[in-house]
Amino acid sequence: MHAMQYALTLPADYDMAVIRDRVARKGHLLDGWEGLGFKTYLMRERGVHGSPVNQYAPFYLWNTVAGMNSFLWEGPFQGIVDDFGRPSVRQWTGLAYEEGGAARSPARVAVLRRQPAADGVPLTEIAEEAVRETRRLAGEDGALLAAAAVDTSRWELVHFSLWEHEMPKADGDAYEVLHVSAPGRDRLPQAL
Repeated sequence: MHAMQYALTLPADYDMAVIRDRVARKGHLLDGWEGLGFKTYLMRERGVHGSPVNQYAPFYLWNTVAGMNSFLWEGPFQGIVDDFGRPSVRQWTGLAYEEGGAARSPARVAVLRRQPAADGVPLTEIAEEAVRETRRLAGEDGALLAAAAVDTSRWELVHFSLWEHEMPKADGDAYEVLHVSAPGRDRLPQAL
């Protein structure tokens, strides 16, 4: 499992209806993408949920590297590049994935939290804590799912969760969910 995200930070006066319209027109294009666990089409709007910026920042969990590479090098990602320029694409190795009690509900909010992997702590303990946090988040009321991943070039953990309500029990940056494409969600591995 691989996590991926790119973020397009837009001008403060950007009409975010353009992003909503873009997702409404094109979001379905990945609903059957081979190798994709899920893609959440995420947006932050300046002043909403405490966001200081306007941002379009999709988050992906991939079942296969081949699917991810096909998306980046042969597919729809070129549309982002053509319209907004080539953003930096962050990638993390998946550590844990858990379905929540509200797994079949529509997603309204996503929360993403990045944190450094603590120095001096054995790596097995860091991974075990990430799995525990994923299970805790997935067990909260209103959680659709939770995931954890690590960027070993920076030793950075990312915790991601989807929620059916606007007041999730998770710390981090909150995003509005515009659409979810989940052709391989049922094949995502549950933990290390």
